[in-house]
Amino acid sequence: MKYSIWALFMVLCSFLYGESIDKQVHWPREIKEQKYLITLYQPQLETLNDNILEGRMALSVKDKNDELIFGALWFKVFLSTDMETRLAVMEKMEIPIVKFPDVEDEAKLQALKEIIIENLESANMEISIDQVLASVETVAANNELSDQLNNQSPTIYFRREPTVLVSIDGEPILKKVENSKMEYVVNTPFFIVKTGNKYFLKGGEYWYTSQKLITEDWTETKSVPNEVIELSKGKVDEEKPEDVAEDGGAIPKIISVSEPSELVVTSGDSEYEPIKETSLLYVKNSESDILMDINSQEHFLLLNGRWYSSKTLKDGDWNFVEPENLPEEFAQIPADTTGIASVRVSVPGTPEATDAMFEQYIPQTATVDRKTATVEVTYDGEPKFEKIEGTALSSAVNTESTVLKLEDTYYCVDEGVWFEASSPKGTWKVADSRPEEVDQIPPSSPVYNVKYVYIYDSTPDVVYVGYTPGYYNSYVYGGVVVYGTGFYYRPWYGSYYYPRPVTYGFGVHYNPYTGWGFSVGISFGWLSIGYHPSFWGPSGYRYGYRHGYYHGYHHGYNRGYASGYYHGRHQSNNIYRNRRTGVTHTRNNTRPVNNSRIRPSTRPNNVYTDRSGNVFQRDNKGNWEQKNKRPVSQTRPTNLNQRPTQSIKRPTQSVQRPDNKAVQRPTRPAQRPAQGNYMNSQFQNRSRGNTNTRNFQNSRAAPAGNRGRAKVPQRTGVRR
Repeated sequence: MKYSIWALFMVLCSFLYGESIDKQVHWPREIKEQKYLITLYQPQLETLNDNILEGRMALSVKDKNDELIFGALWFKVFLSTDMETRLAVMEKMEIPIVKFPDVEDEAKLQALKEIIIENLESANMEISIDQVLASVETVAANNELSDQLNNQSPTIYFRREPTVLVSIDGEPILKKVENSKMEYVVNTPFFIVKTGNKYFLKGGEYWYTSQKLITEDWTETKSVPNEVIELSKGKVDEEKPEDVAEDGGAIPKIISVSEPSELVVTSGDSEYEPIKETSLLYVKNSESDILMDINSQEHFLLLNGRWYSSKTLKDGDWNFVEPENLPEEFAQIPADTTGIASVRVSVPGTPEATDAMFEQYIPQTATVDRKTATVEVTYDGEPKFEKIEGTALSSAVNTESTVLKLEDTYYCVDEGVWFEASSPKGTWKVADSRPEEVDQIPPSSPVYNVKYVYIYDSTPDVVYVGYTPGYYNSYVYGGVVVYGTGFYYRPWYGSYYYPRPVTYGFGVHYNPYTGWGFSVGISFGWLSIGYHPSFWGPSGYRYGYRHGYYHGYHHGYNRGYASGYYHGRHQSNNIYRNRRTGVTHTRNNTRPVNNSRIRPSTRPNNVYTDRSGNVFQRDNKGNWEQKNKRPVSQTRPTNLNQRPTQSIKRPTQSVQRPDNKAVQRPTRPAQRPAQGNYMNSQFQNRSRGNTNTRNFQNSRAAPAGNRGRAKVPQRTGVRR
């Protein structure tokens, strides 16, 4: 009985949550003002530059005589985002143009414009991030230096039996455990202890031992010294990923390495499955994404968003493939192909790749209180700085914080917030600008990621800040999203060990909802984190595996990412939530959402406007009807860029590349002729964005007991 009541309660909460969010992002919306009912249709978004979004929307007006007229407006807004809820608030809206081609009465036209502008500019409406991603046509590349990433292949091991890769960060560093004869390995996230002439490694329920540290000669053991077991208590993350099936008694082999490496495992010999409508095969009995091109007899392996090729599948025999040089048939993999369709996100030009690329330019934003926000920086001894190549900056090497020096000023970036001080030890205050030299930091520097942390605006009391996914090591290269710069960064070790961001060694995969997650040993519910769980970037990564174990290898099971998302293990979705004081998040900030004048409409969301302001309605059969009787000019309004004198303040950072070349602006690929004209592409983008929004809401609303077991909807075109 208690269970039934609890289940009913969870279902009710899910329904109410979904209904609440749906009202917030529902289109169209309407305004009832004076004698008019104004219907606003879903925005069609044109450009995203930093956190400034510009676009247009169709609208209709019905007066007291039930006369219906159609028009269009152009807008410019400050986008305040929360990537965890995937909602954005459109703040400080400016409306430079409102057009009603069929209204000839100037007095009526002026009255309509005033009503619309007054209502919209005073309201902070919400929009779904997925609606933005699907609709926006052009984004500004924020000083992207992806051509300087290091894409050289790591050492790749190929095994046909259960195996786990244990990564050590460079030459092993051992530190003595006080009041004992034991030593533990400092520079690894795994728990490895040496006592006598043996090493002991803990992995989940298993213990392994070896006389060498960098080796494949680890053996499972039941004979573990009591002092080692006692040391592991409280030092190891004993949490086991939820919803991972038992491994059937299989005990994985271990490969321990001290250089950037990755592991590919198949369950026995490779089993190939044809991909319909292509001459491609994929290996179905592996957690890794492995394709084979029948025409060239070449294998292609996807690691961290990068493709590597090999004829032989032998250890180390892999070479990087430029995204533009992938076989053309990769883009033809059907989006509903069970088992391998998720690789489409790493194929340039696919809708999945474009959405992922655009998401790299949407910032997570926050408001920082100048009085209460603070940071503490500790050093291993006196502060030591090293020059950053090609810049006037230096960075501190003997601290786990990111501290930069420019002449006599010091800057610290802590959880997405810039601070400054006149001394490397503080006192630190919130910065309202960052040095222009930050844009010149190359990917070869371990502090490269801070160039993706921005300052947008400020007042005497607060500073408006944001960061894009580059801050947690996610970058655009060749039209796809990749993880990590590919460079190896030497850690600091003195009295303390401070790791730097890593690219390889942890089976990183991309998921459109949770970002990047690792999968080392996940097939066995095995991974144990030891002394240094902050190995993976600004806030660290937790379990976020892509497939998950299910009686052996089972492509597409995908419970892992659901589990990783629901339990908040991807805090990188909103790093600002890590700060307990000084930061106000988007949903609770001092600029409240005001939808009191704007309510959901019951009209169909099927009205669009072209770039000139002509309004069209699409019927259920896919036919288009122009709604304004007097077509406007087929050219974009010439006065669109004539903004009000109080325009939105743009970021202080330059958007010029260090080499002074023009900034490349990623654009949505043109639709193929078979997919119809521009209006059809607008319909398809809107449909995809709304579907992805609903799927995300459904996944968020799933009762906790069913998360990871229930069928979790995925983004359009991305397999489960």
